[in-house]
Parts: sequence; C-alpha cells; structure tokens
Amino acid sequence: MTGTGYKRWHPPRICGRGYGWLLPSLLLVGIAVLDLETGAEFRIVSWIVLVPGLAAAVCGVGTTAAFGLVSLVTYVLVDNAWPDQYKAGLPDFVLVALGGVLATLTAALRMRQERRMLRMQDVAETTVRAVLRPLPARWAGLEQAGVYLAADVEAQVGGDFYDIQPGPYGTRVLLGDVQGKGLGAVDAAAALLGTFREAGYHEKDLGTVGERLEIRMIRHRVHTTAIGRRDGDRFATAVLVDFAWGESGTVDVINFGHEAPLAVGPHGVRELPSGDGAPLGLGDLVGGLPPIHRVPLAEEETLLVVTDGVTEARDGRGEFYDLIGDVARAVAADPGCAEPGRLVRRVRDGVLRHSGGRLADDTTAFAVRRLPEMEECPGTQPLPEIGAAPRPPGAGIP
Repeated sequence: MTGTGYKRWHPPRICGRGYGWLLPSLLLVGIAVLDLETGAEFRIVSWIVLVPGLAAAVCGVGTTAAFGLVSLVTYVLVDNAWPDQYKAGLPDFVLVALGGVLATLTAALRMRQERRMLRMQDVAETTVRAVLRPLPARWAGLEQAGVYLAADVEAQVGGDFYDIQPGPYGTRVLLGDVQGKGLGAVDAAAALLGTFREAGYHEKDLGTVGERLEIRMIRHRVHTTAIGRRDGDRFATAVLVDFAWGESGTVDVINFGHEAPLAVGPHGVRELPSGDGAPLGLGDLVGGLPPIHRVPLAEEETLLVVTDGVTEARDGRGEFYDLIGDVARAVAADPGCAEPGRLVRRVRDGVLRHSGGRLADDTTAFAVRRLPEMEECPGTQPLPEIGAAPRPPGAGIP
C-alpha cells in the first residue's frame, strides 16, 4: 500500500481458503482407488484416517467434520468391497472414527487461535494508524508517498515512524526507527512525533527542532524507567529534513545515526550524508547533536528515506537487498520511476521479491519531492500570542 497507508504483510499461502478442501479430497480419492486397485496383501484403507487430519490443517471446523464423516463412509464402502477374509474390520473403523473426532477438535483449536491472532493484528494495526496519521499526496509544497510493511513477528508492531509538518519557516520531514518492538516502541514513536509536530511548526532553526527531539527521547526514557518498565533504555535513529520556503535548490538534513537518505532523479541515484551522529536519546555519549548538512536537491529529484528493514532484507542465501543498485537500474530504464509513488512501490516490490515475502523487520520507505512551485502553504503563518489582538485578514501572508 502506497501513500501514507499501513499494511501488514502476510506470507503467501500455498493454498487459499477457498480451495483448501482440494488437498484432503485428492488424498481421500487416492487412498480409496489405490486400495481397490492393489492386491489383498496391500490393504491401505486404514490410511484414510489421514484425510480429516489434513483437513484440520487447511479447512474450517465444519469442513473438517464433513471430511471425518465422508472418510468413515468411504472406509465402510471400500472395506466391504473385499471378501470377509481380507476386510480390515472393526478396529480400523474405530481408528478412522476416532481420527475424525480428534481432527475436528484440532480444527476448532486452530480456528480459535487464528481468530485470536487476527484480533491482535487488528489492535496492532489500529495502534500504528493512530501514530502514522494520513497525509495528502500533495501537501505543503511537497509530493509524498510512503509504504509501511509490518513484519508481524509474534504480532508485535515496530517503531518505524514518519511525518510531514508544514510551518511558517518551511516544511519539515521526519522519518525514524525506534529501537525494539512492541507497544513500548510505538509509545516512543508517538512521543517523538508529537514533539516534532509542535517544534517543526514553531521553531525557526532546524537544529532547535533536533534538540527538542533529543530532549523528548531522554524524557521518555526517564519516565519509562521511573514507572518500572524494562524498556527504559530505548533510542531512535532518525532523519530530519527541512524544505525551507524560497530555497528550491537545497535542503537541510540532520541525521541521527540513520541510513543515508538517497536523492533519486532522472540522472541517477546519490547518497546524502549518512548517520554521522548518535541516535536520539544518546547525544550525551558523543557530546552533542549531529551537524546540519545543507545539500543540493534539484527540483526533479526525489528524497528517499528508508528504515533498516529495507537495507537489511535478506534472500535465501543471506545476501542483503541492494537498494541503491535496484533503484538505479529502475531509474536508468525509466526516469519516471523517480516519482515518489512509483519509487516507494519499486522499493516495496524489490524488498518483497528479494526476501521472498519473509520480512524479518518492519519495512518503511518514504519519498518526498518538491512541487514545481513550492509556495508558502496556507495556514503556516505564526500564530498570534495568547491575549494579543486578532490579526486583520491577510496579515503576515506575503
């Protein structure tokens, strides 16, 4: 799912729910035919007990019970087709009947567990949607697209986050990844996003925005430790970008120990400054915050930022996904792939193809590009001070 939607990735099923009955049906027919077509010394009709067992793994409770009953009827018909001296008899009849009952109970337990997991996934998806607010595709002078694929490792959501905040000094973009998984990681991501939305609007200097994020991460750690939680040592890698009004050829970037952003355009792919500073919450270990880098970004170039779920995706041989190479080949073949929407779809498809759909970590890709005329966005003027006289209409708007 592109845009700012959320999607939980499920590995592909060998057999969909609508055709799950085919496997036990084929097994039932195969056993019956083989028993009738072979000699008396090779009676395998009792193997029919495997049919409801297989149905319990791929079908619902009702279908499994039906297969148990059909298997029992088939056993009686096939066994009675043989002379009395070759019949399997009552013991195997009891075996098949007992197998059908146990398979039905197993299917009921499996379905209850699946429903429980679906409820857990719904809670996780709702939690992430509450953190990652919807964003317009074209907003605040930027065209954007994002994709978030949750790995669903033991139904735990991760701490990937991103947002755009327009303000009177420009449009700020933040993407990050909180260390660890679970609701504690989501809680830390929500705290950072809340601070970003306020500081990104009110603070003129990008460094001050970064400082506010660092302080918020430290305060969050202190609070979680004080209430006795075991995840009080969390930190977050992040990239903070400023698209200043009226400066169409450059952007300011602060990288808190994150993957290097990429500038993707019709002429190729290039890396922007990598994480030359400590992650958020660990700035005191290196004596300060990362520097602000002013880097060129042409109007036709798209800024692509990803989390380590992309760069650390592995194939069956353990090789990492080549993000830069894959994107470069796509842009060389079609320069239109540099558009934000197409770019994140390319990354998403490339990661899933490379990993075979087995995501070991949450995967986020976020792409933004200036619109041709990046003018000041309505509603981004500084707010009047509390108690001050209301502004006349149009005041402060150039």
